[in-house]
Amino acid sequence: MKLYYAPGACSLSPHIVLTEAGLDFDTEKVDLRSKQTETGRDFRSINPKGYVPALELDDGQILTEGPAIVQFIADRKPDSSLAPPWGSMERYRLQEWLNFIATEIHKTFGPLFAPSLAEERRREVIDRLQTRFRYAEDFLAERDYLVGNSFTVADAYLFTMLSWAVHMQLEPAGWPALARYRNRIAERPAVNATLKDEGLI
Repeated sequence: MKLYYAPGACSLSPHIVLTEAGLDFDTEKVDLRSKQTETGRDFRSINPKGYVPALELDDGQILTEGPAIVQFIADRKPDSSLAPPWGSMERYRLQEWLNFIATEIHKTFGPLFAPSLAEERRREVIDRLQTRFRYAEDFLAERDYLVGNSFTVADAYLFTMLSWAVHMQLEPAGWPALARYRNRIAERPAVNATLKDEGLI
């Protein structure tokens, strides 16, 4: 398998999950501005959507969209406990979190990457993000992980979004549970190795 990624982008989540699963995989960096891979390919010929992540399977198929990719990876290594079994209530809880993170947190960040964003609009986006993160803060106040009692693919995704929040200095002092959670996830050997691999630490 090969993961197409951009350092620190949302592709960090499947990169972490691949490392956690201990699967054999290659990576290829993508310049999201030029849409060129590090080997000079037009990334849009790999993923016509033009954004990461994209996972090239051994049979040549391309799988896109982070929540789908991380579940695919977890199901290749069911003994890793990265996702609960299909059909279980815990699996639906996992999908619930993946959908919440994707639609309510990840996509909300989008306007903040536009340099021409008006300050009033920026404030609105930040307020909405803080409301969403507050939900996660309250949920994690007495829990170590989002689903069950162990690290899952949902934790890799939320960790990535929290990393964006810290990078953009959006993390207020009122998120102590999320701060503890993020630090705990960052200490995982696979997460630390992935951050180093992407040049983020």
